[in-house]
Amino acid sequence: MTVILVLVTFLIFILLDWVLNRRKAPQVAAAPAHTAPPPLDSSYVEGFLVPGQLSYHPGHSWAFHERRNLVRVGIDEFAAALAGRIERIELPKPGRWIRQGERAWALYRDGEKTDMVSPAEGEIVEINPEIAAHPELLRQDPYGKGWLALVRVMDEETTARNMVPRGLIKSWMREAVGRLYALQPRLAGAVAADGGLPAADLLADLPDANWRQVTGEFFLTA
Repeated sequence: MTVILVLVTFLIFILLDWVLNRRKAPQVAAAPAHTAPPPLDSSYVEGFLVPGQLSYHPGHSWAFHERRNLVRVGIDEFAAALAGRIERIELPKPGRWIRQGERAWALYRDGEKTDMVSPAEGEIVEINPEIAAHPELLRQDPYGKGWLALVRVMDEETTARNMVPRGLIKSWMREAVGRLYALQPRLAGAVAADGGLPAADLLADLPDANWRQVTGEFFLTA
C-alpha cells in the first residue's frame, strides 16, 4: 500500500510539473491577421499624395510600422500613376525572405513587365488578398486598399537608414516629378503643381514612351 501511495504521489508531481512547464513554454506566434490600413494625412507634393506617416524608399515604395518588427509595404502614388493601367501584380509568397532594395514584386501591362524593389528586409507574412483580383486598387488607393504585403523585419534601424530622410521627402518627390517632365516634356500638363490631382495613367497618352524603361528608371530596376 505504501508503495502505491508513493507511486501515485510521484505521478501527481510529474503531472503538475508538465502543466506548469507547458504554461511557461513560448507559444509560436501566428501570422498577423489582416488589419485595416492606417489613417493618413493629406500631404501633396506636385499634385501627388505623400502622407507624412509613411517612410519612403528611393525606388518609390513605402513602409508603415504596424507594430514592433512588422511593417506594411506598398507603392507611392507617383509610382502608381507612372505604372498606370496594371493588368496583373506578381507578389512574393508568404514565407519568402525579401531584401531591402532588391526586386520584390512585378507589375504587368500590355504584355510587359516592370519590377519594383522592397522598402524593407524580412519575411513576407501576409499579402493583400484583394490586390491580385483587383489590381486597379493600386492606382485608386495606393496607401489604403492597394497595400501589397506585411513584412516581419528583424532590424528596424537598418531599414530606416536606407529610406528617404523625413526632412527630404518633399524635395525628393519634387525632384522625381521634375525628372519625369525632363524625360517626357508633354507630361508637364498632366500633373498640376498647384495641388491638383495627377492623371490616372501618366504615360497613356504618350504612345512613343517606353513604359518599361521609364518605370524602371524611377523604380531603380532599369
